[in-house]
Amino acid sequence: MFRIALLCMGLLVAVGVVHAEGKDIDKVNGAIVASAGESYGSLETVNGAIRIEDGVSADSAETVNGSITVGSKARVGHLEAVNGGIRIATDAVIDGYVETVNGSITLASGASVTGRAETVNGAIRLDHAVAGAIKTVNGDIVLGNGSLVRGDIMIEQSHSWSLFSFGKPRVPKVVIGANSKVEGELVFKREVELWVHDSATVGKVTGATAKAYSGEQPPAE
Repeated sequence: MFRIALLCMGLLVAVGVVHAEGKDIDKVNGAIVASAGESYGSLETVNGAIRIEDGVSADSAETVNGSITVGSKARVGHLEAVNGGIRIATDAVIDGYVETVNGSITLASGASVTGRAETVNGAIRLDHAVAGAIKTVNGDIVLGNGSLVRGDIMIEQSHSWSLFSFGKPRVPKVVIGANSKVEGELVFKREVELWVHDSATVGKVTGATAKAYSGEQPPAE
């Protein structure tokens, strides 16, 4: 699922290679900063965060242990992390997918992801933003007011709970906010708490019963 783990085997030194389309930066240990207004190829590190500043153009950003932040009006091909959250700022565009294993994914107002936004252990939140599809296992999903998901929203079955686990696993919460729209289906393969605003539009729901609400936030239960 995640090709990023292969970096651990292949990255032995930190290098910066300049191509016609932009500079590649590869590291084992250390953060990467892509400077505002510049163009880059691939940005890859094993142990470190990646910060993509405002207006940057890059082919990709991948890290194993670290977060990824994308600045306003930046444009990146895809984002991958294993242990770290991903934050995408106002009006930034991700032309491909966004993936992390242990971390949240947040899209600010006007941000968009053409492909899927996917995590295993972490929340996904869109604030007046657009995503192609959303998928998680153990995280909450929140579509802030006026957000759009062009494909499906899916929560997979969790396999972390077993006969040897103590207590009941946490139930993810899914909130479809005011004036938001899900053009695909909502498919839940485990128990979830689903809230849909009166003004929102969603496709077919499988595996959960939607609860309607009309205020700014769903009522506390």
